[in-house]
Amino acid sequence: MNIPFLDNWRKRQEGTRRRTLAAAVEADPDGAAELLAECELLRVRAGQQGLELDDTPASLAALDQLPPRWRDDPEELPWLGNDAGLYLGTVLVRTVPGATWDIWPSGQPVVRLESGREIDVVTAGLDWAMSGSPELSQVYAESAEN
Repeated sequence: MNIPFLDNWRKRQEGTRRRTLAAAVEADPDGAAELLAECELLRVRAGQQGLELDDTPASLAALDQLPPRWRDDPEELPWLGNDAGLYLGTVLVRTVPGATWDIWPSGQPVVRLESGREIDVVTAGLDWAMSGSPELSQVYAESAEN
């Protein structure tokens, strides 16, 4: 159903959300990093399979080895993929010197490396959740090199 005033409202709200997230990262990078690190759905699903996520590169490799049971639920899949990307970003920010969170104008969180390279961790997480490739540990290793 096409309801023009709702489309306009959504556009205004989306712009507000983008500015709010970007402002939060700029004003309180540590607080924003904690918020982005929550990844509650991924942490719960990993815990159900006996894996505790400890924000280390080794935990990314362990995630890569889990059977992809989340693919059975098409409604949960994008949420889990988003969480996987945010978790990848969290590990990068916490373990790679000079890596920080940044927000693209679209509102998407990315990780900016010291070299200036930006890693679209959310897209990497979604790709991983949907197809298993690239592996999270592989994206981490390639990013940590730069």
